[in-house]
Amino acid sequence: MQKITFFKRFVNDILAERKTITIRDASEANVQAGDILEVSTLEEGLWFCRMQVLSVTQVNWADLTPLHAAQENMGLVELKQLIKEIYPGQDHFYVIHFELLK
Repeated sequence: MQKITFFKRFVNDILAERKTITIRDASEANVQAGDILEVSTLEEGLWFCRMQVLSVTQVNWADLTPLHAAQENMGLVELKQLIKEIYPGQDHFYVIHFELLK
């Protein structure tokens, strides 16, 4: 089973299903629809759930929308700033849409 990590600040949003996508660069987008992922925190490696990938689509930074931000449970300005902090100098990303497995 594949693994994926999230910053621990996103755990509650994921578990409450307020965050339903993650935006990653090509090095972290090696998943496809139907994959089941073991999910843990990036900082401590603590497992906290399983999720199923629903879809993977490409997006450019300039094309991010308020819908993407809502699916990340944040505002668009905040989302764009966060992506630039995590992936400086990159403009091409993958939107991984997922659902929590209960």
